[in-house]
Amino acid sequence: MQKHFYNPESLPDWSSMFTQVVVVEHNGLKFIRISGQVGVDRDKQLTGNGNFQEQTRQSFANLQTALASGGASVHDVVKLVIYVVNYQYDHASIIREELLKRFPKDYLPALSLIGVATLAEQRFLIEIDAEAITQTDIQSLQPKKNS
Repeated sequence: MQKHFYNPESLPDWSSMFTQVVVVEHNGLKFIRISGQVGVDRDKQLTGNGNFQEQTRQSFANLQTALASGGASVHDVVKLVIYVVNYQYDHASIIREELLKRFPKDYLPALSLIGVATLAEQRFLIEIDAEAITQTDIQSLQPKKNS
């Protein structure tokens, strides 16, 4: 079993606290765990101050970036957990809209939508973490031939 830890440069640097992406390779499979993605850009600048839809959009964009760094895409996601500060019913339609922009309708991942009082920073309104599974690149497992 191999473990790889990634903190992509195109995502905010939280490396003093946690790793953005952890990939575990075992028996030809890659298990990708994505830390919670929030509505900030790579410089930790908040997108849509107080705007739930803008923070949701940015959180999903960050999720896609994190997945790509682990060699996965939204097609490989099997589970999402979405935390929403002071959850209101209309938040669901905003989340659904962003989900359907990115995920194939017939292959939506399992989802937990959880209302919370607060997140790591008071300015964050939504946080999305994910689990994905894909196959290991078979060519990377082949022994290299000497030329």
